[in-house]
Amino acid sequence: MDKKIKINQQREIMNTPIKPIPFKELVSPFIKRKLDELRSQYGENSSHYLGLARQYLQVPLENIVYQDERDRHYDAHTDFVVDDKPIPGLERLYRRGLVIEPTMICAAHCRYCLRANYKTPYTLSEEELLGVAKFCGSQERKAVLHEVLITGGDPLIIPNRLAFLVDALVEFAPNIKIMRIATRLPQQAPSRITNTVYRIFQKREGVRFELATQINHPVELSFPETVDIIKTFRNMGVVIYSQNVLLKEVNDDLPVLIDLYDAIRDLGIEAHYLFHCIPLRGMSHMRTSVEKGLRLTNALVNSGHISGRAKPMFAAMTDIGKITFYENTILQKDPTHNSLLLQSQYLDKERKTWNPSWVLPSSAEVDENGRLRIWYLDGRDD
Repeated sequence: MDKKIKINQQREIMNTPIKPIPFKELVSPFIKRKLDELRSQYGENSSHYLGLARQYLQVPLENIVYQDERDRHYDAHTDFVVDDKPIPGLERLYRRGLVIEPTMICAAHCRYCLRANYKTPYTLSEEELLGVAKFCGSQERKAVLHEVLITGGDPLIIPNRLAFLVDALVEFAPNIKIMRIATRLPQQAPSRITNTVYRIFQKREGVRFELATQINHPVELSFPETVDIIKTFRNMGVVIYSQNVLLKEVNDDLPVLIDLYDAIRDLGIEAHYLFHCIPLRGMSHMRTSVEKGLRLTNALVNSGHISGRAKPMFAAMTDIGKITFYENTILQKDPTHNSLLLQSQYLDKERKTWNPSWVLPSSAEVDENGRLRIWYLDGRDD
């Protein structure tokens, strides 16, 4: 199919119906309005329109599913208990940090979302959030656990619960020095960023707040409403960083990436990871090859076209966690299954220490040094 075919036309000409389950289309009123404006100003075939539309509009290509595609990005949930009660909404793969998921609700659904196939969306109660905070500050963890990533879902969509969690962490887990809060609300529903949200990020003794976001196309930073919010957070002293995803026909183009990282730099946002799109079920049409991602990243960071302070790390989210691509990361290629064997530096014994409930995935193996290797499904450029 021609890459320039309009998304709305594509919906009509494909014979396969769109499945409403498991991950329904959800487009916020703000994004709908911006799509209408972009269509009117630039046309449906433009990079401006497609750069936003392909992130949010469901298409029949999602019905094409390959055997090796995943329902989930990885399984890192913990089975910990506090006060004889199980603690939900926690993931742990790494020594220093813990992932907290207080809600699975978002203002809009990114089609390639790594949590698209999770169970029914939930929001943790205050009692459950209190248990999370006590868990983070428990004797067994406080010596090494200094950082949390509060994500979901979008935690800014539940500001009162988020404020409760932050207060509880300050009280019961003083070992937590950095709170990273992940959101796309400034790009999806900026009117929901109210003073209640800003107050959460007010300075607290011994705690640094960081705002993690995801900006995949420069058009997302052309909206004044979004830019105003980013500037407000920056003026408050909040560190903002962006973890972007390489998406086919959205940003798999060097000029678009240059414009994106220029815009990120201009707004004082730190570039972090550029992720290869994960092999989730029905997302093959959004995934480039790893090789193309490496070529684009090399051209982006070694061309002199962007600031040295705006260079991302190209990485894959695998069944054992993030792996950044360096020399000798790719050990082997299996063209029959379109898979790559990736070498990590994760030690199997350490992983089980940090998360005793963690189980070695069937796609992983342990090398002679006790480090984990993982088979990773590649994308295609055709």
